[in-house]
Order: sequence, then C-alpha cells, then structure tokens
Amino acid sequence: MGYPVGQVSAFAGVTVRTLHHYDRAGLLRPGDRSPAGYRLYSDADLARLQQILFYRELGFPLDEIATILADPQANALTRLRARHRRLTEEIHRLTRLVEVAEQAMEVQQTGVRLTPQERFEVFGEIAFDLTYATDADRKWHDSDGYRRSMARAATHTKDDWTQLMAEATAWRARLTAAFDAGEPADGEPAMDLAEEHRRHLTRWFAPCPTDMHGRIADDFAADPRAFALLVPPTEQRPGLAPYLRTAVHANAVRQSPPAPDADPTAGPAPTRPEAAP
Repeated sequence: MGYPVGQVSAFAGVTVRTLHHYDRAGLLRPGDRSPAGYRLYSDADLARLQQILFYRELGFPLDEIATILADPQANALTRLRARHRRLTEEIHRLTRLVEVAEQAMEVQQTGVRLTPQERFEVFGEIAFDLTYATDADRKWHDSDGYRRSMARAATHTKDDWTQLMAEATAWRARLTAAFDAGEPADGEPAMDLAEEHRRHLTRWFAPCPTDMHGRIADDFAADPRAFALLVPPTEQRPGLAPYLRTAVHANAVRQSPPAPDADPTAGPAPTRPEAAP
C-alpha cells in the first residue's frame, strides 16, 4: 500500500511542490504507482523523507543531503559534527548581535549612553527592564516632558550618572527610614522627601511639575518594573510604593496655591482621594 503525494504532504508538513522538487532532483522518488499511474510513496520512502527533513532543518543543502543518504555510514557523523560546529559559531554570533541590539534599544529607550561595564559600576542593582522601557515609551511618547527627559539623559556622562545615583541612594535611605519609623505618608517628613525627589527629577532630567510627579508616582505604585528603577527589590518593603505615591500627592496639594476665596486659617486642603494607597 502506498501513499499519494497529497496525503504525504499533509502529514509530513511539506508542500506538494516541495515533494515534486525532491522528485525531480532525484532525492526522493516514489517507488510505487497506483493502477491509474499516480506515484505512491512507500514506507521506505517516508523514512527517507524523514531523514531529508531532519537534515534540511539543520540547514544542509540538498546536494549534501543526497551525498549523506547515498552513503550514510561514511558521511553522516563527520558532516553532522561539522554542521554542529558551524551552528555553534552561528549561535555565538547571533548572541553577540542580540546583546548589541539590546544595548542599542536600551540607549534609545532609557537614554543611558554607557557601556555595560559602566552601567554596572554606576547603577549596581538598579536594572533597566526593556519591557518597561518599551511600555513607557509607548505610554509617554506624546509627552513633551518625557521627550525632554530622554534627550537630557542622553547627554549625561558617567560622572553625571555617578553623582545622580549617589543622590538617589542617599534619598532612598531617608525614604525607607521614614517608612520604617512609621512616619505618616502625608506628614511633613514624607512630603519633604517627595518634594526632594521632584526637584531631583527637575535638576537631572526636565521640569517636573507636581501633576507630572503625581503621574510618575502612580506608575511606581502600579508597576513593579517602574518602582524597581527607584528602589531595587532587595531594599523594597511591602507598601513602600503606595507610601511614596501618597506622599507625592500630599506634597502636590501642599504646593498648590490656595484658592482666592479660601480661608488661610482653615489649614491645608485634604489629600486627594486618588492619593490613597
């Protein structure tokens, strides 16, 4: 019993055109025919097709496959070893290209123009998640502030980043100390830390008005990838991101000028509902 070309095409996952090409090349010629004269593939033909597809998957050209199948004992192992060596070299080459592409993406999406070694020296545990960088670019690309921040970041030297990260590290230690000490998120110390962070962003990237700072803090609380750019996972505490978000929004209320008809003796306005953790 033989198998017609259409059936072989279906269960082998190759096109009829490909099978015809193998036939014309002398690589796989069906050995049987139907009473009507149609070519039929035998079980032996299917076994040979399986070998052909195996070598094709490894990238062997058809003429080399024909040579291997003509004398498999003499050729297969040597040729497979050579192919393995070439594939390994290609994997290493492609891996290097992936690294170069990722570095280029990181420069474009984070604005950090440092070598991998410099990034490690400057940022330590702070790691840029390219998935977040991509999402942030998609989310903020229409924002003038975002574009200005990226442009400014691209001008920073290694010394600039070193100074920036030293300031950020010291600020982060004060933030976690306030949180650990139980300082209220809408209290003066926490709001002062929020204002310090806002001024830090303005100094190193672009003007950061309180409404923009609020959106940034919302992102910190909503997306762990964003907060990890500010506080590395080893230094995080449960509730720290919402704590900072509340402090930022409370500071925004504190910074807002009172309404013209407001009673100056009435005290500060309450924190906006969305500032709640």
